[in-house]
Amino acid sequence: MIIMYLNLIGSSSKIFRLIVIASFISLSNGVFAQGQLFDNEKIEEAKVVFFTQKLGLSADEAKLFWPIYNDYQREQDALRKAHRLKIISFRKVKEIDEMTDAEVQAFIYNDFSFKQRDLNIEKKYYNKFKASLPIKIVGKFYRAQEAFKRELLNKFRGGGSRRGND
Repeated sequence: MIIMYLNLIGSSSKIFRLIVIASFISLSNGVFAQGQLFDNEKIEEAKVVFFTQKLGLSADEAKLFWPIYNDYQREQDALRKAHRLKIISFRKVKEIDEMTDAEVQAFIYNDFSFKQRDLNIEKKYYNKFKASLPIKIVGKFYRAQEAFKRELLNKFRGGGSRRGND
């Protein structure tokens, strides 16, 4: 899917690029209905459009950015899925008061471990982005990530779009 966007965005016409972005933004409005998220694929499509718009990548920069970003997402998704499963299994076992001190401590250390692994992934991909792209684009990426999360939460809550420090 991203390859298609790269080919479209590679066009030298700014008008064409804006039409493509506007089309996908209108498509992304269908991601939400009555405060419920429906389709992760549509969210990812909306994210691609959002990042493309916020980062202002050239065709060459996009060809460098998206493969690194996709690897970054895969690692983070795998880590979060594993963490979610541990949390769910922990919650199903018993109340904290019914656990031994060693079990509670193991849970807390597992949480620390998750946070450290998440930070390690962040640092790893920061270095990959920084080695491949101008640092200002890397900075825009981190800002765009936070802005997209805010947009997603606002739409999920039914609040629509809010303007902040994008």
